[in-house]
Amino acid sequence: MRWSKTFIATLREDPQEAEIESHRLMLRAGMIQKLSAGLYTFLPIGLKVLRKVAAIVRDEMDKAGAIELRMPILQPEQIWEKSGRLNLMGELMMKTEDRNGRRFVLGPTHEEIITDFVSRRIRSYKDLPKNFYQIQTKFRDEIRPRFGLIRAKEFIMKDGYSFSVNEENAKVIYKEMYEAYGRIFSRCGLKTEVVEASTGVMGGNVSHEFMAIADTGEDVIVSSKGGPVANRELAARMPGPNPDVSEKALKKVDTPNLKRVEELADFFKVSTDAFIKTLIYSIGEDQTIGVLVRGDYEINETKLAICLGVSQVSLACDETIERVTGAPVGFAGPVGLKKLRIIADESVRGIKDVITGANQVDTHYQHVSVNRDCEIAEYADLAFAIPGDVCPKTGKELSFKRGIEVGQVFMLGTKYSKSLGATFLDENGKDKPAVMGCYGVGVSRTIAAFVEQNSDEAGITWIPEIAPYEFLVLPINTNEEQVIKVSEEIYESLLSQNKDVLLDDRKESPGVKFKDADLIGFPVQIVIGKRNLIEGLVEVRLRRTRESVKVPLEKAIETALQMCEKAAKISFVK
Repeated sequence: MRWSKTFIATLREDPQEAEIESHRLMLRAGMIQKLSAGLYTFLPIGLKVLRKVAAIVRDEMDKAGAIELRMPILQPEQIWEKSGRLNLMGELMMKTEDRNGRRFVLGPTHEEIITDFVSRRIRSYKDLPKNFYQIQTKFRDEIRPRFGLIRAKEFIMKDGYSFSVNEENAKVIYKEMYEAYGRIFSRCGLKTEVVEASTGVMGGNVSHEFMAIADTGEDVIVSSKGGPVANRELAARMPGPNPDVSEKALKKVDTPNLKRVEELADFFKVSTDAFIKTLIYSIGEDQTIGVLVRGDYEINETKLAICLGVSQVSLACDETIERVTGAPVGFAGPVGLKKLRIIADESVRGIKDVITGANQVDTHYQHVSVNRDCEIAEYADLAFAIPGDVCPKTGKELSFKRGIEVGQVFMLGTKYSKSLGATFLDENGKDKPAVMGCYGVGVSRTIAAFVEQNSDEAGITWIPEIAPYEFLVLPINTNEEQVIKVSEEIYESLLSQNKDVLLDDRKESPGVKFKDADLIGFPVQIVIGKRNLIEGLVEVRLRRTRESVKVPLEKAIETALQMCEKAAKISFVK
């Protein structure tokens, strides 16, 4: 391809909307353009990268025995009602109506659709196992779209779904997908870490996330030396022991208009770990529960839901809180809440001389001792881990790093097959629900994650397999006939070998061409200039290392191909 025949629109300045490095560089390199919050147009070189990543995903899925199909984006709302997920997905779903008033959603994922398909087509155990996938646009009504392609309203995803006769066979496919995902992200040049994860609204009881390590990642990875690695939502932790202080007499204190722990800490001249926070949760339609956590921790609602054996929990409304505590929001406390079941995080166990709400407006209790003053039904790990916590399995202090979720695999069990009728007749003619798994790769997000890990002060440092072009032929004296002739010959030679090559035939200054070449990040750059040609030389540059060599013209192609192979093996991850 010639630069003049395609459309590459680089930007000289950083766009004001850019939030993180990948967002900034993809906008500046002319890969994407923002239409609206969370909506992006893929420009030609961005689309080339997207197709290359998708090709890697497709290749690994096909090798692993998965079968590609394509399902509708527009999905009838009633199928989500049937699975029980319409309310669970809630405001995250994009919804619409047709002219006849029939309600639809724009697919955020396709568990319901694939299960409906299988329920109509597969009848016997002889038809199983099957593993289907698609690469398609998904829609989610993000509250706050941000970070370019990292969190968008519309994105490209590979979603896959397996159906097996039993859990043992389902685990085999799960392992195959787990291993295939490792190969996908390795081929895409990503440094990833696999972590234990919550199944969330997808359901099931086992899940792993593939995290691209990046300081700008929204997810927190928690681990300890020799212990499990988990997403912050699922990471088990134990707080350090609370101080063994003497008990003091319970005391009520007026705290006018003070509700937040930070405000109260200033008022009482203590740190936040000297408080117990009392949160009131609604479980289902008719159950309310009190949850306690030390003031320097935050309740982890995923852990709380698992502890209670429910799919989700939600904070009670203001009216419910006032009804069960007798006080408005911000003044709840465990002292005297005898008619309400109370469970507490491990950080509260045995704590003394702390401050809590007094279930009375503008009032708090001081010198609370939980063993003396509170009735707690159960203790559990209910909070997000913080620095200083230890791993329950190893006893070693937890460490934290950030990551971008680029893939996730789930063991779904029979959640969808039971509700949507995906059953089969076993060897004895008995009707049984298929055991399912599901597997997702954020194709567009993978590109952004790569750029987060692979860039320098000048721009992106692509690996050849997913670069918009592997080779850039860069003539720097376009008014010189010999420069143009040699550039054309090198360009045509690479094309004849089926290489992905771009010829920069623009009438621009060398400075502009070099800056664009490094900003976009073409892995191998072949520079042809008048001065070098006089000596029979051309320059070959390796973008990832900034290595540059001058070689005889007859060795230019050979050297470029060798450098391309070298570029594929060089790790650049920050």
